[in-house]
Amino acid sequence: MLRNFLIMMTAFTLSMPPLVVEAATTHKSSKRVVAKSKPAKTKVSSRKIIRTIRADRKYQVQKAAYHPGVFQEDHPANLQLASSKALIVNQETGEVLYAKSVDQATPIASVTKLMTAMVMLDAHLPMDEVLTINEGDVDTLKGTSSRLRLGTMLTRAEMLHLALMSSENRAASALGRNYPGGLTAFIRAMNAKASMLGMTHSQFVDPTGLNSANVSTAEDLVKMVRAAYQYPEIRQVSTSASQEVPVNGLRNPINFVNTNVLVRNSDWVIGLSKTGFINEAGRCLVMQAEIAGQPMIIVLLDSYGKYSRIGDAQRIRKWIESSNVSRHMS
Repeated sequence: MLRNFLIMMTAFTLSMPPLVVEAATTHKSSKRVVAKSKPAKTKVSSRKIIRTIRADRKYQVQKAAYHPGVFQEDHPANLQLASSKALIVNQETGEVLYAKSVDQATPIASVTKLMTAMVMLDAHLPMDEVLTINEGDVDTLKGTSSRLRLGTMLTRAEMLHLALMSSENRAASALGRNYPGGLTAFIRAMNAKASMLGMTHSQFVDPTGLNSANVSTAEDLVKMVRAAYQYPEIRQVSTSASQEVPVNGLRNPINFVNTNVLVRNSDWVIGLSKTGFINEAGRCLVMQAEIAGQPMIIVLLDSYGKYSRIGDAQRIRKWIESSNVSRHMS
């Protein structure tokens, strides 16, 4: 028994060194881990962060730089227009409120008819003279249709009305064709008028605007609208909502309506209006309108979408009215 006890004690003694060595190894490993660990981050108070941001200029609100003439107030939102070229000018002061690609020449479609009207009126031709729609007035370039049949007889005043209000191409063609010296002399007079008005980036080749070679810029068209506004006849017929006209071969007169739906909106005060469209020009609209108590000239060119130019006009009005309220409040 004693022998067995001695054997057990010897075995126990022999087993102790490995346990001590393992413990020492574990301790050293623990020290290495502690040595490699990173010190804990010190928490920074939110007040200190705010003070740091305020001290750094790149986080400070900077004053916006506006183009001379544009309203200086902050707006509810930036004015975003669908028209690729646009210009808004205060007719009375000449102040430019908004400009976008104003010096890029582009086809202007039936906006051309404003020049047609001015040249015709400048000739002081009898407005009650009856003109007849003939084959020379048929659109062979674009193949557009017309409700003015061949043989339709209307006075020069009625032709002017339909050309401006409903953008009737045959009516505009008849006005140019019946000019002293014919169509060639009429086109020459159109370009002479443009030159006189300082429209240096404009060209006219027909009285309808169907030809895409009729080109101008937003800047030039403001000059044209300003000049056209001086003609009472143009102001009256371009803003009339509708007109019934007797057409050859039809029992009842045809009701023609204005191509600008805004003239039928009682919320708008419009003094002059003309729309235009051919594929090369996109949707165009020029207007003189009273907004926020001020006479404004609005030129919108190359707008994509059937109603986008009207939407642009509505956005412009809201933008100007908001700017006017902000200016008075401040």
